[in-house]
Amino acid sequence: MELARPEFVPDSSLSRTEMEALQTDIADAGVFTDDLGSTFGQPPVVAGVDQAFDGEQATSAVVVMQGTEVIERTHATEPTEIPYIPGLLSFREGGAILAAFERVEQKPDVVLVDGSGRIHFREAGLATHIGVTLDVPTVGVAKNLLCGQPRESLSEPLPAGERVPIEADEDVTAPDGTVIGYAVQTRQYDSGSRHINPLYVSPGHRVSAETAADVVARHATEYKLPEPTRLADAYADELTS
Repeated sequence: MELARPEFVPDSSLSRTEMEALQTDIADAGVFTDDLGSTFGQPPVVAGVDQAFDGEQATSAVVVMQGTEVIERTHATEPTEIPYIPGLLSFREGGAILAAFERVEQKPDVVLVDGSGRIHFREAGLATHIGVTLDVPTVGVAKNLLCGQPRESLSEPLPAGERVPIEADEDVTAPDGTVIGYAVQTRQYDSGSRHINPLYVSPGHRVSAETAADVVARHATEYKLPEPTRLADAYADELTS
């Protein structure tokens, strides 16, 4: 895959102020409505992306699936030149992800990224940064809520299949009350003695919040993570073990 917007390639040498300004530009270029193309209803080609780390090296693994079949796997390793800073994850991990996508031959209909999309202080999380730079539909699939406010309390376990809107609040540049993603409960234990936390799903680029949640739910199997990102997670661990 080729870069569509090379001016947005993450540059870890930028100052924090410059990084945040670039994210504002990326959010302005992002599309948070559905633009998935006419082939999406067939089984779509879905790529899952996840990272693993070995010292100061980040390995990004991409697994491309159509239906239940893996049709391509690729990866790339790049140095992590800055520490983890909440809200600036793409400047730490984005280089490895983009390098891996340069090796992807089958362009996906949608990409599931391990990280946030619009659920981000400036509406430009890792999934948005990657999606806009490649101009490919992307969905952020995060294990923790970076910002925003659930419309309903998440203090009690959600049943499998339930989803709760995440709304923008004063920490997010979107107008208050804007639905910027969903807490999606892909599976849950039957026993009340333990529970599984939801995933925090948000549009990255060219996908609405509702469709982002639908895509993740559709690709969930018996595991918490949707299958493309679960396999990418396993592949990344395999590469760095």
